Amino acid sequence: MRDAVIVAAARTPIGRRGGGLSGIHPVDLAAQLLSGFADRSGIDPAWIEDVVWGCVSQVGEQAWNVGRNAVLAAGWPETIPGTTLDRQCGSSQQAVHFAAAAVIAGQSDFVVAGGVESMSRVAMGASATVSGAPYGTAVRDRYREAEGFAADDLVPFNQGVGAEMMAARWGFSRSQLDEYALASHQKAGAATDNGEFESEIVAIGDVKADEGIRRDTTVEKLAGLKTPFKVDGVVTAGSASQISDGAAALAITTSEWAAARGLKPLARVHTAVVAADDPVIMLTAPIPATSLALRRSGLSIDEIGVYEVNEAFAPVPLAWLAETGADPARLNVRGGAIALGHPLGGSGARIMTTMLARMRDSGSRFGLQTMCEGGGMANVTILELI
Repeated sequence: MRDAVIVAAARTPIGRRGGGLSGIHPVDLAAQLLSGFADRSGIDPAWIEDVVWGCVSQVGEQAWNVGRNAVLAAGWPETIPGTTLDRQCGSSQQAVHFAAAAVIAGQSDFVVAGGVESMSRVAMGASATVSGAPYGTAVRDRYREAEGFAADDLVPFNQGVGAEMMAARWGFSRSQLDEYALASHQKAGAATDNGEFESEIVAIGDVKADEGIRRDTTVEKLAGLKTPFKVDGVVTAGSASQISDGAAALAITTSEWAAARGLKPLARVHTAVVAADDPVIMLTAPIPATSLALRRSGLSIDEIGVYEVNEAFAPVPLAWLAETGADPARLNVRGGAIALGHPLGGSGARIMTTMLARMRDSGSRFGLQTMCEGGGMANVTILELI
């Protein structure tokens, strides 16, 4: 029976908005990652049968199939196809799911999955400003009376408003969110200092480490930030993910194919699901998606040693913990998007690369990754260490 295994994973450092990666075209950023990824992993590009690539703002420099363009920019054979997908923040996690499904089905033997986003160069939401509004009247009419839905706005769904709604539903205070954000920076700083990210990062020029970690932040500094989504709210820029630039990639094949070429599998894609929930609050779907993944896998939450829940906003992982009963000590042990950044289309593959490294370092058999996504969706992937 065919399976899907990861034989290589790598990411760029995550650049701050306007930082060290902002001068690089996103196609070239992706291409530099792909080249370094193949070189360090001993992958012959001639093996690759497809590149499945995530990118959210597919306009301007990220238009016209950035996945295929990255293949060409990397100097890889012209015979390698590429495609670009958009499942919002989970795009490159979904790319892994599609790649795994392709090799299990026998449609392909070796696929590279990943994604890129240069938010410095292509602003978040830029694709919504081209040739009209992205929602028709039917969607607006369906949710017009819903709390948090701004029917007359160009984009009537707002993640920040959803984060405030989530905090209210679960009763999270401003101090809880600020303390969570501070811990993310502290964990990411410690992981960097201990060299825990080095094995997963492909340096891009002089940029060798993640730029978003704020080592000097404090609860007092976070408490002084404004709440832009609600008057007297609790969510701030400090308890939200950072606008960032970056890319990540993983190589997916079967155990049999890997063995025939002397490649050592790192982990098996054990379970891969996607689910959806209320699109207005938008951020809650990781909870039902996790329940679905656990049912499909036959595992309990306690059997999983590493959890990665994307820190789009601090209420997301906190609510996930409250609903799943997961051990907080296993969650985002090396920090998350609040500290490291969230290059939208690349984040799913970045998080999976980080989770895989943590699993290997800690000897954890299983790891679970989930991300909230625009439209009220969420992917969950469970990896099994080999």
